[in-house]
Amino acid sequence: MSNQDREQVVEHVKAAYAEGRLDKFEFDDRLERAMTARVHGDLMPIMHELYGSRPAHPAPYPFSPGMPPAAHPGLRSDIGADRLGAAAAHMFPLVGMVAIGPLILMLTAGKSSPYIRRHAVEALNFQLTMLAASVVLAITIVGAVLTPVLWIGGVIMSVIAGVAALGGGDFRYPWTLRLVK
Repeated sequence: MSNQDREQVVEHVKAAYAEGRLDKFEFDDRLERAMTARVHGDLMPIMHELYGSRPAHPAPYPFSPGMPPAAHPGLRSDIGADRLGAAAAHMFPLVGMVAIGPLILMLTAGKSSPYIRRHAVEALNFQLTMLAASVVLAITIVGAVLTPVLWIGGVIMSVIAGVAALGGGDFRYPWTLRLVK
């Protein structure tokens, strides 16, 4: 068995993850099994889990350099738009649309994309928690010092969440009241 055999299975696993057929745990598990395979018999169960009994045809990783997503068979053409919309939900607070941006995305694009909705709900809950904490801190003397620190941390967390959304991952803000489901 060659490294090329392993790499081909890895490409199939990446494509299945990009298409949404695998969650992060399943992706990590199959990727590890493919990379540590020693014989073809180790790779066959992975391919069977991905495609069942139907024969698999080679599918390159959906975001190969120089190749548009539309050139890949079976890939949803709006996956980039989903990621961009999800990242926007986290980034709107950076341009002054604190809780309004994520709310608008949740109510509009969230109806057609579960990915955008999941990120918009998380961003909305985080922004509502930040607003509540700011109000509570404003009535205390210590709040004059802590509020700017809180908001700087919020900006940093929003950027991290936006990058995670662009990468296709999920992000959960720490210490967030999850009021919106």
